[in-house]
Amino acid sequence: MSEVLSQNEIDNLLAALSTGELDADTLSDTSEKQVKNYDFKRPAKFSKEHLRTLEIIHEHYGRLLSTNLPVYLRKTVQVAVASSETVTFSEFTNALASPSILGIINFHPLNGTIILDMAPNLGFAMIDRMLGGQGNALDRSRDFSEIEMTILQKMMVVCMQLMRDPWKNVVEINPVLDRIETNPAFAQIISPSDMIAIVTLNVKIGDTEGFFNICLPFFTLEDVMDKLNTKFWFSNMTEISGEEYSNYIEAMIRHVDIPIRAVLGESSISVGDFMMLQPGDVIRVDTDVDSELDVYVGNIRKFKGLPGYNRDKFAMKITSVIREED
Repeated sequence: MSEVLSQNEIDNLLAALSTGELDADTLSDTSEKQVKNYDFKRPAKFSKEHLRTLEIIHEHYGRLLSTNLPVYLRKTVQVAVASSETVTFSEFTNALASPSILGIINFHPLNGTIILDMAPNLGFAMIDRMLGGQGNALDRSRDFSEIEMTILQKMMVVCMQLMRDPWKNVVEINPVLDRIETNPAFAQIISPSDMIAIVTLNVKIGDTEGFFNICLPFFTLEDVMDKLNTKFWFSNMTEISGEEYSNYIEAMIRHVDIPIRAVLGESSISVGDFMMLQPGDVIRVDTDVDSELDVYVGNIRKFKGLPGYNRDKFAMKITSVIREED
């Protein structure tokens, strides 16, 4: 719509034309229509709005990673969205090192697949932690053994399943891990010239820090591109009720393995007697038969209880709870 002039502006314009201060030819519209160059090799299929929505989705995903991975790694995990961008698939694969950790995931019910690219140092840190180490990465990269690949596959499945909740406001997905590749040359899921969106997460496991890239091809997201905007995403957000949130927290706690032990009593014997112990020997302890025993959760004294049997198995009946103030 053209700009509307006020009456005062019209009077000033007519006065300038009558006095010759303004030439009528200069009023003619001689401006040319602006033309933007279009790169057919890099078509702009993802807008800034699409990338912003993907960042919001994966900020939620990062929070789930930071709360769920410590269940398996027993170590603090920090995750934050570092960046999002659009590139061709060939540019993405050419930037990958070898070996890499590439999880090829079928993004059902959407067509096609996506790639979860985990930095090798993060993979070695997870392996070291899962095998009882401190979670340190290797000084130099190497190929993964079959046992290490099995551990990485388990962790990749965990990371994949956590994508369900962040994406449910756009589409209910049922991701399935197809395979894990360590050579980028074998991870050609689309044409090299096709456009993809890459969301990069910065992941820190203890002292080990690396990038976790989510490769999302346009071909896979094409059916839901109209839903990848912040207005639609926020309008479909559903608040979790207190009961649902409690059930969610309870389900998460059930995944945590914590050792529980009851101390029957204490006794002092010589090393020689200890070496000569045989099945059936009796050791006198400092507790009575009917006295309550201390029950520890981890290394914290949490309950009092009485020993007994339940279905031909040793059992412990909890009689009281030891509060922190006690």
